[in-house]
Amino acid sequence: MFKYYRKLVYLLTSIFVASSLIITDVQPSNAIPWQELIFRGIQLIQINNISDQQEREIGGQIRQQLISQGKVKLYRDENLSAYVNQIGRRLVAVSGRPNIPYRFEIVDNPQVNAFATMGGYIYLHTGLITAADNEAELASVIAHEIGHVVARHSQKQMQQQAVTQGLLSVAGLDRTQVVQLGVALAVDLPYSRQDEYEADTLGLEMLKGAGYAPQAMVDFMRKLAKTGGRTPTLLSTHPASGDRAIALEQKIPASRGYQGDGLDEQAYRYQIRSLL
Repeated sequence: MFKYYRKLVYLLTSIFVASSLIITDVQPSNAIPWQELIFRGIQLIQINNISDQQEREIGGQIRQQLISQGKVKLYRDENLSAYVNQIGRRLVAVSGRPNIPYRFEIVDNPQVNAFATMGGYIYLHTGLITAADNEAELASVIAHEIGHVVARHSQKQMQQQAVTQGLLSVAGLDRTQVVQLGVALAVDLPYSRQDEYEADTLGLEMLKGAGYAPQAMVDFMRKLAKTGGRTPTLLSTHPASGDRAIALEQKIPASRGYQGDGLDEQAYRYQIRSLL
């Protein structure tokens, strides 16, 4: 009886999703058969509800492809890697998803950028690490990227792009397609404005929860926006940094902004000395 009920729920949910797709399709020439739309609805639910283990496995495969395709060149320095991972673990401990095995990678690239993929893979460019003045500023970026993982923004992106690009079929979206899409999303497609603001909010809460000075998040964002010349990659695909900084600062009591760890610039420069 339970199996029958579960199948009925899946069918009704799929019909609802398929009906929504039909209603929003304003190009009759590209109409998709009703049966296929039903299957597409089911597959959308599957993508949106992958397990933590599946997410981690896909994230690992995305990493392999990023490296093998030359889109990412890792910076090898044990001391710096240990330092970055120490910061990351401190933030993960107060995050909304502390139980997945995060991995923090340093990318040998002078651009000021950072990004995250599903499964807890966080990538930080060397250019971003040197652009930060202290540990709290670096931690603010790491916290923001963890925020994307906590909110499962990569899965949301993948679901949307799979529909937009017509990748879903009756056979479903296989693992190879998922990984290829994940690589493209990691390096080419920005998150939505709403997702960025959500990651900012989650990141700020992590920063405060981990004991860092929260104003560092606002300071770093404003500093990058005022560098002049070419817009840092981190900001070029994100919502206006000024708006984000204002929104964040409103969440920080004036008396609390610089209370916390990570403001010692000299100590930070020592930790990242291999890049200087």
